Amino acid sequence: MRHDTLGIGDLAALTGVPVRNIRFYCDEGIIESVRSAGGHRRFDSTAVERLGMVRRLRGLGLGLAAIARVLAGEHSVAEAVAEERAALDVQLAGLAWRRAALRAVEEAGPAERAARLDLLAAVEHGTAARNELIGFWRRQMVAPISDEMFASFVAMAVPVPPVNPTPPQVVAYAELVALVADRSLTRLLRARALENVKAIRDEDELMYGVGEACALVEPLIIAGEAPRPGPELDRFVAVHAAVRGVGDTPAFRRELLANVAPDRDPRFRRYWRLVSEVRGEKATLGSTHLWLADALERALTA
Repeated sequence: MRHDTLGIGDLAALTGVPVRNIRFYCDEGIIESVRSAGGHRRFDSTAVERLGMVRRLRGLGLGLAAIARVLAGEHSVAEAVAEERAALDVQLAGLAWRRAALRAVEEAGPAERAARLDLLAAVEHGTAARNELIGFWRRQMVAPISDEMFASFVAMAVPVPPVNPTPPQVVAYAELVALVADRSLTRLLRARALENVKAIRDEDELMYGVGEACALVEPLIIAGEAPRPGPELDRFVAVHAAVRGVGDTPAFRRELLANVAPDRDPRFRRYWRLVSEVRGEKATLGSTHLWLADALERALTA
């Protein structure tokens, strides 16, 4: 046995790590040791630095598996810390969601507390709720659509759960999940989607053009202007006509009004109001699209 090795007591004195912890790290393969002729653990000089790193990383809350990867050179300290921070962010978001949900039940009146409890108990946390909404919209996309276009649609139609939600925001998000669980609503949308897939040549082109029309409506909604005919509606109708290979005629506008009827369903109006509540924004994709659909009806009945 070399004389420059350290006994476990010496290593504990140099690093401030208790002997029992050093034994545990050895048993877990975090710190390497050799046995003396008498069967005692001995450590080389690198153990001091390695044990110091273990102590610092444990102080930051990193688990032994993450620390082992750092010591093995599989991860840098920066990578391990970033991974731990990301995991902590998820935990904190879950706690913030739970806290807001508990407050929402606590603040509810006696008459509505049981219903609110049922509503919130069905939504475990924000990430699961958002996945439910994304899955709902994915099931409605019968026509081929690019991943980029779907991601863009989801960014507008499915709010990201707030990092520190208020009780009303958690309640609104839970109501969104409850709405998309309505099978009759799903059937209504899928029937329209199956009809459209036969007539629409390019779903991406339609969604892009409708998005442009909706963008034109945003300042009108913010200004509180009621739905009305105008260039915004003309752009909306034009893109629908173009992807169907027809012209913008009164007859086509009547057909289009019937086609967008599912979007004007009270349940969808409720969906987009809830999206606005979660985001704290007056003009959303849904509110602008509804404005255009309502403007179409007014144009035809004027």
